[in-house]
Amino acid sequence: MQYPDLSLSKTKLLFEGTVIPAHPLALTENRTLDEERQRLLTRYYIAAGAGGMAVGVHSTQFEIRDPAVNLYETVLRLAAEELAAAAITRPFIKIAGVCGLTEQALREAAIARKYGYDMALLSMGGLQSLSEKEILLRTEKVAQQMPVFGFYLQPSVGGRVFSYDFWRAFADIPHVMAIKVAAFNRYQTLDVVRAVCHSSRRENIALYTGNDDNIIADLLTKYAFMVEGRLVEKVFVGGLLGHWAVWTSKAVALLEQVKALRDNRYEGAEALLTANIQVTDMNAAIFDPANGFHGCIPGIHEVLYRQGLLRGTWCINPKEQLSAGQSEEIDRVCAAYPQFTDDAFVTEFLQKEGITL
Repeated sequence: MQYPDLSLSKTKLLFEGTVIPAHPLALTENRTLDEERQRLLTRYYIAAGAGGMAVGVHSTQFEIRDPAVNLYETVLRLAAEELAAAAITRPFIKIAGVCGLTEQALREAAIARKYGYDMALLSMGGLQSLSEKEILLRTEKVAQQMPVFGFYLQPSVGGRVFSYDFWRAFADIPHVMAIKVAAFNRYQTLDVVRAVCHSSRRENIALYTGNDDNIIADLLTKYAFMVEGRLVEKVFVGGLLGHWAVWTSKAVALLEQVKALRDNRYEGAEALLTANIQVTDMNAAIFDPANGFHGCIPGIHEVLYRQGLLRGTWCINPKEQLSAGQSEEIDRVCAAYPQFTDDAFVTEFLQKEGITL
């Protein structure tokens, strides 16, 4: 399967499944771009073995698009430059977050193409005034410009609930190549997978989990539906996750474990099902669901700051800070589940970069 603007090797990687971190934004204490640490983060994801990265997305902070901030093109350019400088020989998928009404989405897609991005992660957030039909038309227009990575964003952080019929029509749009499901809801997740399985394009769409509350279970689950008299199966092949912006080298190892388990008829699944709950516990500390996800971006920053990858936890919006007790929760999960942290890897990486903690 080869699509416009995506090489055979990248297409193969996308459908085999890979780890795609949602790239954060590095800021100084004055809340201006910390270019040095922004570039360092990109190099960390490459070194950690990620198969791609998503830039200009929620974890990069939507405020980068505000005229007073104006960092959208800059962060896309910096990540593209670092990837080019790394000159890696393995395939690596560059994904640009694209959002807003049709005019804005097309403008952002043009910027992404300018810097050689492979796909547009098309946000459905902030579109409450549009009907489902209008959002489908928006998707078609963007898909004419570059391959689309669909995105089911949970309502608690700006998304909305879509019908099964919406996802059924969405899956039929040419050049929709993947869908990230981040509904944090089993029923809504099921809607997307069932819709894809019933589409004639089912083999042309890769499913990626964005359900940070259920990462491993999503990757382990085989969905099966009877479609026109035959059994159609689909799995989440990889993840595009804010959670995987931290402890990334361990996420890469974890996905390989999941793949090996699937290939081995799920023998030994009990350990990974237990790991699913442990990873969800870690995610709760980072993403702060106890406070309506208020501290989700500062939570990511806190881990990266503790490891030495960031100089602080600052966000563009000064009100975005860790919630009360969130730092202690991060302490707890790091102590409880050291097998899922990669502090040693990061320390070695920083030493190679000439950075002493």
